[in-house]
Amino acid sequence: MGNFTRRNNNDCCLQGDRSSGRYRWISLESDRVASGVVNPDSFEEAYEQDRLVLDLMPYMLGINHLDVDSLDVTFAMDFEYSGNHDEVITEAILNETAFGSLLDLPSAKPIVCSPSIVVALSEDCRTQARCSVESRTSIYEPDSKEQTDEEAICLSLTVRQYPSGTEKFNAVESFEQQCRLAEELMAEKIVPNFVQPLVGVIAQKRLT
Repeated sequence: MGNFTRRNNNDCCLQGDRSSGRYRWISLESDRVASGVVNPDSFEEAYEQDRLVLDLMPYMLGINHLDVDSLDVTFAMDFEYSGNHDEVITEAILNETAFGSLLDLPSAKPIVCSPSIVVALSEDCRTQARCSVESRTSIYEPDSKEQTDEEAICLSLTVRQYPSGTEKFNAVESFEQQCRLAEELMAEKIVPNFVQPLVGVIAQKRLT
């Protein structure tokens, strides 16, 4: 990682060369530390960097367990499509729901559709999962347009852990548990119910 930038608000970002489509990045903001790997060969490749950041935070940044408001593990996927993202998302995910029934109205078509849901995964609600699908089609340009990397349909899954008020929060141990949980959710819920339908609808639209 050799590209360092500092924003006007003193937020800092260190990242690698993005031209290959595979790179690492770390950002330091006033209230957040973030780390990620884009298009890793394996989960473990991404986890290694995140573990290193969590291990070094107490010593390099002076962050201890009392400073942690929450810890997130996020998997994100982009789906390239140059047409109307809202139509793709609606057909793939919402077609057979109450929302989809609104499209039965005369001349109806989706122009804003970015569904998301947050569910508690523990009785105390401190472990949560958020799944969202984000359309990058503007309401003013619903038809086909030139596609850029920043304008792909984005599907993300975040597993968030809030520290308990009664026990010392171990960020590394929590990270490991959240990674396992995120992988299970991806395999059992996200891939069959979100990824595959999105891929199928995009493929079908490209043939027409």
